[in-house]
Amino acid sequence: MGDVIPFKRKTTWQKHKGSTLCREGFHKWKVVTERKFDVKQGKLVTEYCCERCGKTKTKLL
Repeated sequence: MGDVIPFKRKTTWQKHKGSTLCREGFHKWKVVTERKFDVKQGKLVTEYCCERCGKTKTKLL
């Protein structure tokens, strides 16, 4: 028989760490790549990533 590994449940703080604001739409955007050129549209693109939840968005300039 194998060793039994005790699994610990995440505390509520660890479970919801940083996601409460993001759920309400208040992301903490950080610039990942600035002024990347999109060839198909012929425009500059800035890519943002949320520091808390990891969601990404792009913005055309």
